[in-house]
Amino acid sequence: MSEPDTAGSVVEPDADQPEATPLLRPRDGVPAVSASRGEIARAADLLAQGTGAFAVDAERASGFRYSNRAYLVQIRRAGAGTVLIDPVSHGGDPVEVLAPVAEVLASDEWVLHAADQDLPCLAEIGMRPTSLYDTELAGRLANYDRVNLAAMVQRLLGLQLTKGHGAADWSKRPLPDDWLNYAALDVEVLVDLRDAVADVLAEQGKTEWAQQEFEFLRTFEGAPTRRDRWRRTSGIHKVRNPRALAAVRELWTTRDQIARRRDIAPGRILPDSAIVNAATVDPDSVEKLTALPIFGGSRQRRSAQVWLDALARARATSEPPSSAEPSNGPPPASRWARRKPEAAARLEAVRSGLTHLAEQLDLPAENLLAPDTVRRLCWDWELTGQGADSPAATAAAVEAFLRDCGARNWQRDLTVPVLTAALQVSPTDR
Repeated sequence: MSEPDTAGSVVEPDADQPEATPLLRPRDGVPAVSASRGEIARAADLLAQGTGAFAVDAERASGFRYSNRAYLVQIRRAGAGTVLIDPVSHGGDPVEVLAPVAEVLASDEWVLHAADQDLPCLAEIGMRPTSLYDTELAGRLANYDRVNLAAMVQRLLGLQLTKGHGAADWSKRPLPDDWLNYAALDVEVLVDLRDAVADVLAEQGKTEWAQQEFEFLRTFEGAPTRRDRWRRTSGIHKVRNPRALAAVRELWTTRDQIARRRDIAPGRILPDSAIVNAATVDPDSVEKLTALPIFGGSRQRRSAQVWLDALARARATSEPPSSAEPSNGPPPASRWARRKPEAAARLEAVRSGLTHLAEQLDLPAENLLAPDTVRRLCWDWELTGQGADSPAATAAAVEAFLRDCGARNWQRDLTVPVLTAALQVSPTDR
């Protein structure tokens, strides 16, 4: 779980909250890391002896490694305490070695904070929840301004967490003692936090909404990776020439292949700024390339021919890319008034209605209905609502559209009437 703060520091208390009690060490101490097959099997046996929900967390090495794999898994259960599991150092197939733990975890609810960050890497090692509670998402539904773990623990439990290593290189071995202390604290009070925020949601009448959200999150399968990921290169907006864009693409692809092979974060192979610079200047010799910033360093000098070859491939391409990325949905809303004024009018009316409804429900508007869903509905309404001239027909078209977009039952029940009313008003009436 990544909540970067100053390394080893205690998160400053929120001025709006009562003074909190520092939580500096796990109540049972920091457990030894289970790394071998035997140790992992014993950790599974220990968890099986406990009762109730499992507090679960995972640590990755984002920014250091190419992969998003888990390098440490933390689990806590009443009656069993906390176990720390090293999923990479056992020398075998992770899914097979960790199967005893995964089997125990399938017996009860998981409690995670920001589950969408950890579920993918846990699934890679065969760990999938059969029931889920996400305390961060619960905090959003409760309309809390701050939903990071430290803020919610302070607000609801009166405890102050020691933070600071979420953005560390968790692939490092051995893991330092203070990192393990941090990792154990991440699951120390998760179940208590679940109980506290669940009481808040019950008072607000949002328990059923939360259950639907958690089940959607548990079963959600991400969309396929977009084809043109190279277009996300930082600073690419400075590059307009198609040949230079081809150079960005070739340099990015070459870097990605190296990073994947070596399991190193791409930015540690070559920064985005260096890719954009080389693509713009287009050097054709080692001397010209190494005269550029970054490329003059000893490491990049050794790889100079690799980057020159990528630039040569870009020059030789017969189909350089265009500056416009292939469309994958509506354009930015700021362009609607000029390109499609009727859609802009719809969006304004719909946003106004949803904002008012969200305020009534004490809920963030983006949790009431995904902003991307709202934009797509308003932009494509001529096709989506074709023939929907009556309120009933409009409501049916909106309901079908939201269902296809994955909106949950509670969201459709609340928003379809508001959307129907907004879409039934003609642009000239606004």
